[in-house]
Amino acid sequence: MTYHYIIVGAGSAGCVLANRLSADPATRVCLVEAGPPDRNPMIHMPFGLAALAHMRWLNWGYETDPEPNLNHRRLYWPRGRVLGGSSSINAMIYMRGHPQDYRDWAAAAGPDWDWPQVRRVFKDLEDNQSLHDDHHGRGGPLSVSDLDQPNPLSRAFLRAGAECQLPQTADFNGATQEGLGLYQVTQRHGRRFSSARAFLAPALDRPNLTLLSGAQVHRVTFQGRRATGVQLRDQALTLAEGGEVILSGGAINSPQLLMLSGIGPGAHLRDMGLPVLHNAPEVGANLADHLDVTVQAALNDRTAIGIAPSFLPRALRATWQYLRRGKGEFTSNVAEAGGFVRSDPGRDRPNLQFHFIPAYLHNHGRQPSLGYGLTLHVCDLLPKSRGRISLASPDPMAAARIQANYLSHPDDLPVLLNGFKLARRLIQAPALARHVRRETLPGPQVLTDAQLEADIRARAETIYHPVGTCRMGRDPASVTDPQGRVRGVEALRVVDASLMPQIIAGNTNAPTMMIAETIARQMLRGG
Repeated sequence: MTYHYIIVGAGSAGCVLANRLSADPATRVCLVEAGPPDRNPMIHMPFGLAALAHMRWLNWGYETDPEPNLNHRRLYWPRGRVLGGSSSINAMIYMRGHPQDYRDWAAAAGPDWDWPQVRRVFKDLEDNQSLHDDHHGRGGPLSVSDLDQPNPLSRAFLRAGAECQLPQTADFNGATQEGLGLYQVTQRHGRRFSSARAFLAPALDRPNLTLLSGAQVHRVTFQGRRATGVQLRDQALTLAEGGEVILSGGAINSPQLLMLSGIGPGAHLRDMGLPVLHNAPEVGANLADHLDVTVQAALNDRTAIGIAPSFLPRALRATWQYLRRGKGEFTSNVAEAGGFVRSDPGRDRPNLQFHFIPAYLHNHGRQPSLGYGLTLHVCDLLPKSRGRISLASPDPMAAARIQANYLSHPDDLPVLLNGFKLARRLIQAPALARHVRRETLPGPQVLTDAQLEADIRARAETIYHPVGTCRMGRDPASVTDPQGRVRGVEALRVVDASLMPQIIAGNTNAPTMMIAETIARQMLRGG
């Protein structure tokens, strides 16, 4: 069989594309996913994300190169390897970003990416269960809702913000992003609503849509400069005449697959022993991510979600409530509250984001922490540092090389330092301080700017938002054009977070779905 579209990667973008492009019964679509189906119950129970970090069969489990500005540490980068991709393992936060993000995208890639246009797409995709106003959509495929039962500490965090004279907001995707509040989440009836559930599940019965899971693509095949299909380990998939291959593997896998297919920096490909089909120096470049640091505190009460014998009755009750009615503590996305603030008053818009967790969280949840505590994350939303994805080996089963280059730009560390100090102020505000027994990280002995900077270098981690490695643009140096078409070849597109010309000032999952819907519309119009 030949296909009109072969989509590589059934993640946040790939599931959207599979739905939209297979809506025409005359169009044959094949969706290829390296990971398994999304049947694991921990995917669907929101609180189960705490266990997903241990399930390597659902997670690519990448590591960066040693980071020169982070004490040469290798940072752990979890990415979804399952139907739904990272939307099946993330914290489900529904966030569009700041309107200025899209004005910047429009300057780089044209009017289809300006705020008025993408706002309409966001609304069309959305089925908001709680907010019914001009800022939100009803009836779209993606369910968005309030958290069912936020922990009391999450509301205490909001009161602490008011005590620190920080603004409050009831809707980060409404009139203004700035302020602290409770996050809305991609859930329905207390269960995760991933891209696979929202977009792929309703389309799986279509006879013109073929899903291959557990199948990793090794390279794109070409005749001359026109893509003809993809090669798996022991199978080739072939395009019909006029068809297209679409890479939706994300900011790591999509540039890796381009390079394995001969599209990338020529010298690097030759060093890997690969033939150069098209010399494209920016493939893998422009890598941006949100670097994050935490303040943690031990509590003098049992309000938090804890790992302790005393938490067992609550856990049993939460299990019963969840299984019977999709209610209770296990509907928590763990990162329940947060917000967007400025690192200094001179900023024209928020450049820091908080994620408040009413529990201890060490090493991305991979390291259990006994007792009752809280964790407050703060990240730099608009970093200037840029890294690169490259090949570590010509073997398609080998992980790509990730050089994030965190804090390589001198402006980034002062921003994160100011955010770190503000996070501490929030923990010490009366509304939270009454629950706190002691700060455990970085600890009361860490006081000076030099000590705080050293702690950032020793502990900062990703907050899981890598983007930009196949950036789109109108300029000829960009990897793709504004429709995601790869420059220098034909019948090949990239559609995922790697297209972002600049990193979004917020969580990246909803914008990635919006990218896929926007390009699907362009394709269906003949673009």
